[in-house]
Amino acid sequence: MSPHPDDHPSQTVTRTAVRPGWWTEAVIYQVYPRSFADSDGDGMGDLPGIRSRLPYLRDLGVDAVWLSPFYASPQADAGYDVADYRAVDPVFGTLADAEALIADAHALGLRIIVDLVPNHSSHHHDWFRRALADGPDSPLRRRYHFRPGRGAHGELPPNDWESVFGGPAWTRTTGPDGTPGDWYLHLFAPEQPDFNWDHPAVADEFRSVLRFWLDLGVDGFRIDVAHGLVKPPGLPDAGGPAHARLLDGGAKPFFDQDGVHAVYRSWRALLDEYRGERIFVAEAWTPTVERAARYVRPDELHQAFNFSYLTTPWDASALRAVVDRSLDAMRAVGAPTTWVLSNHDVTRHATRYANPPGLGTQLRTAGDRRLGLRRARAATLLMLALPGSAYLYQGEELGLPDVVDLPDEARQDPSFFRASGQDGFRDGCRVPIPWTEEGPSYGFGPAGSWLPQPADWGGLSVRAQTGAAGSTLELYRSALATRRAHPALGAGDRVDWLDAPPGVLAFRREAEGRAVVCAANTTGAPVSWTAPGTPLLSSGPLPVAGELPPDTTVWWSTP
Repeated sequence: MSPHPDDHPSQTVTRTAVRPGWWTEAVIYQVYPRSFADSDGDGMGDLPGIRSRLPYLRDLGVDAVWLSPFYASPQADAGYDVADYRAVDPVFGTLADAEALIADAHALGLRIIVDLVPNHSSHHHDWFRRALADGPDSPLRRRYHFRPGRGAHGELPPNDWESVFGGPAWTRTTGPDGTPGDWYLHLFAPEQPDFNWDHPAVADEFRSVLRFWLDLGVDGFRIDVAHGLVKPPGLPDAGGPAHARLLDGGAKPFFDQDGVHAVYRSWRALLDEYRGERIFVAEAWTPTVERAARYVRPDELHQAFNFSYLTTPWDASALRAVVDRSLDAMRAVGAPTTWVLSNHDVTRHATRYANPPGLGTQLRTAGDRRLGLRRARAATLLMLALPGSAYLYQGEELGLPDVVDLPDEARQDPSFFRASGQDGFRDGCRVPIPWTEEGPSYGFGPAGSWLPQPADWGGLSVRAQTGAAGSTLELYRSALATRRAHPALGAGDRVDWLDAPPGVLAFRREAEGRAVVCAANTTGAPVSWTAPGTPLLSSGPLPVAGELPPDTTVWWSTP
């Protein structure tokens, strides 16, 4: 078993504070393994590559690292189609590599959170392959959702549900003799059949999977499609269009069923048997933030992603409303609020903010890159001043824009190839990140990369920005160091709003006798503003006396 950061307080007192509830104000960095660092030159990122870059993450100032899936998988959906939950896919390394990564992270004072994909498996999972091979009478079919079709010859899907990736949420099987058979449910790609969580073997299997990784030393799990496990009895028709897009919080008959909460209460009891304060993080698309709060009640999960915040435009009144509602909802259940601006499923916020609002979370236009970066830096400083836990997506600390001009033949997002699905442009935020100014993949690896990198990537690299005054990387390093040192940043569950000019969001926070004021000007023009204290950090050039610059956030230390 890998040692935990808590086992070495002398090494970690300045990194992961040894106190109850470390996650309540943690900064957690998402690593997308395919695109972080490639150790062997095959163009695909891997676990040894991540391991070699852990000191960078320590020095950046994050508390934990969340790894997107690296399990054995045919990679129909970038690893979110899992064939074996206890094995590492050879493209990413070995189980020994995973153990070494966990151990190294702990020695550096970093915690490791791994993805868990319990809503569906790969169609290459042993259960599903045997269910198909054994035919309609196979008991293994009851571990998934197999149903006869409708129509005179069973030629129509069992209900009218649609896949998140486009088209029907059902695929018809073919018997050994070539005749068409039953249909199976997949709310995502056909290669991702949904588990039937009413079957006890499914629950037993995932409790075993949890113990497997906990025994290897992981510090928690991010639960993919946490809202999707339980389906309504009888799988009734939606009665109309029921298509869901990624991050869609609208009510759907196949999502956010009350039965999921019994699953998570069972998991929480299991997790609490382990030392080291392990955590669960829910990816739950819910109609309201109040519904999301149900996932983080005291006996369930620890955190839920705040997609309402991610989808809020760069507008002071809209941001204030979502901050208030988020804090109120999570305070009611005693859970920390989370804040996030980018992840592996959405256009990077430097590009979203470069475009007009209302275009969604997957864009194919670059917009005004200079404006987008200025707003992204300001939005990050605002986020890091709020109470609760913040999530960063790899490369945002470099100010990376989305790569919006990938050729269609290079794209690998499965939804890009399915009619009527969500936009399918997630590849743009998944392009491997640059580490150096030169090289075949700008330091990502010794050869090329699985997605093409832009020609200007070198200038945005870690090496190019390290030590460069005003660089986005140095802004992040300063912000995280200041947040760690100042007790009023991150901690608590409240903000005290201050009067501010239209378009400005301002609040004061105090803890341990120290106070900070954060003000964000979301307008494109300077506004009159009297400095409330000594500047701590600014997302852009420090303001002149009596002025708050456009699209800028500033922190002040104040009495």
